[in-house]
Amino acid sequence: MELRHLRYFAALAASLSFTRAAEKVHVTQSTLSHQIRQLEEELGTALFDRVGKKVVLTDAGETFLAYATRALKEVDQGVGALKAEEEALQGRVRVGATHSSNLGFIPQCVALFMQQHPTVHMAVQELSADNIVSQVRSGDLDLGIAYRPTALSGLVFEPLFNEEMVLVVGPGHPLFKRRRVRMVELHRQALVLLSPEFATRTLLDECFVASGAEPRVLAEMNTVGPMLSLVERMPIATIVSGSVVPQGSVLRAIPIESPTPIRTPGILRRKSDHPSPEARSFSAIVRKLGFNGSLAKEV
Repeated sequence: MELRHLRYFAALAASLSFTRAAEKVHVTQSTLSHQIRQLEEELGTALFDRVGKKVVLTDAGETFLAYATRALKEVDQGVGALKAEEEALQGRVRVGATHSSNLGFIPQCVALFMQQHPTVHMAVQELSADNIVSQVRSGDLDLGIAYRPTALSGLVFEPLFNEEMVLVVGPGHPLFKRRRVRMVELHRQALVLLSPEFATRTLLDECFVASGAEPRVLAEMNTVGPMLSLVERMPIATIVSGSVVPQGSVLRAIPIESPTPIRTPGILRRKSDHPSPEARSFSAIVRKLGFNGSLAKEV
């Protein structure tokens, strides 16, 4: 049963004339008759009695009409509410984003959102994953674009895609010409990594243990930019999302395998919240661009 069946039924019930009902719903009489017959076959009962040119509702038709009218009213009210909601977006959206997503993906989402809703104020903060979790949980942020937290208490996490991390080295590094590298080959290799409070560092440490590699972590930093700058200046490597390597850079991103470090970015929000129309609309854009592959290229 489809919505059009209900609309055709209601039109015919109101006019009791195939001619007038067909004109009202802008179809031919034969189309209207066919659709009504489909509905009756699906319901397993006649909704109208046809005596010559006269059309009357059957008892079943009278009963079904009340429910069909109610259903159509609810649908029409819902459509009206959506249109009014789209026209009335004038609030603000507070978003927390990790560094990698804030390089390209979040600006892309914000630009599209502002084109559609120029009267909504966007407030975007670049934060660590832990800070995003904390501020979403406290209600200081409407949404977070981050990685799946260890504890989801009070939160809803909607994964967007799986993101592979890569080894990044400069031209003077022994691995610079490699097409890929196994995790165990990083044993005793000099690395600069994110500091231990980051979930990404925990992920990498687990991969090192799984492969039996014990790299020499010579430096720890809390932002990606300085890590890449250090890699460019000396024969040391790092492991980050491939998209954070600037285009045209002398640095080389090398895929890692056995195992491949994989992060899962997604949308975070409070479980108890009923998201505002503005937050729902922005989330829809994040999903659309993420599922279309844009996020995987940008994050």
